[in-house]
Amino acid sequence: MLFLLWRKKDNRVEGGHGVSDATTKKLAIVTGASAGIGKAAARALIERGWRVIGIGRDPGRCADAEATLRALPDSDFTMIRADLSSLSETARAADKIAQMGPFVDVLLNNAGGVFSRRIITPEGHEATFASNHLAAFLLTRKLMPQLKAAAARSRPGAVRIVAVSSTGHAQCAGVQWDDLTLAHGFTGGAAYCHAKLANILFARELARRMADDGIVSHAMHPGVVASNFASHCDAPMQAYMESLRDRSVTPEAAADTLIWLACAHEPGETTGGYYHERQWLMPSPAAQDDSAAHRLWELSETLVAGY
Repeated sequence: MLFLLWRKKDNRVEGGHGVSDATTKKLAIVTGASAGIGKAAARALIERGWRVIGIGRDPGRCADAEATLRALPDSDFTMIRADLSSLSETARAADKIAQMGPFVDVLLNNAGGVFSRRIITPEGHEATFASNHLAAFLLTRKLMPQLKAAAARSRPGAVRIVAVSSTGHAQCAGVQWDDLTLAHGFTGGAAYCHAKLANILFARELARRMADDGIVSHAMHPGVVASNFASHCDAPMQAYMESLRDRSVTPEAAADTLIWLACAHEPGETTGGYYHERQWLMPSPAAQDDSAAHRLWELSETLVAGY
């Protein structure tokens, strides 16, 4: 397990919200901010004094979330609408964020989804893999100059990138290298688990690559969340999610670990971890395969090239 400990100390100013500059709000990017965990995380960050830029897809939910979050006391919130299953829209959102300032302190790659049938995007990717993994990879890649700039002015470990994964990753034996579009035997649940495995592998490889820059990368499992997540599932997955309803938690409860990973001191002391309810978990053997993590990174670079 990749688990690094930051030892370097400096004399940067830090307040109760982990602010690296005493006069400047920290900036967090939250994908999937129009509902569920993402909206709850955006709210929690605003209430902690952060500036937040959210990304959402549905026009109605985006408008409602923006109105609600902007109405909070001292809110500094902007919503960008983009369909993250589209690499071109993801790139457009990243470019817009980059134009809004030189620093990004936290990136919460929360957006994702599950589909009842196999959908190939206009760019040729299976939609579950595109929206859950490729979008996060591309957004992170394009915002890396802003993340590195924030890290350069902050204590080591203060800049964080967090991937929202799932225990479902353990149901996938490995990345389908020869069938990334899942042309053979597609099911919505299997596609989702495949993408969630990719989330953890990406977080691990990102942790390795960004360690020297003092940027932390973690993944987390939010639990079974009472949200609209299952509305696009196929019948078997909807039935499975319904069977877990009595174990579901609110989006606010699920977002607690996400906010802890973004803000608390302790998660900044390590990188490459996988968490649930603020506790470190051992991911599946496939999710600990660092050669697969490296291979996925290289493949993802090829798939997002040109964006």
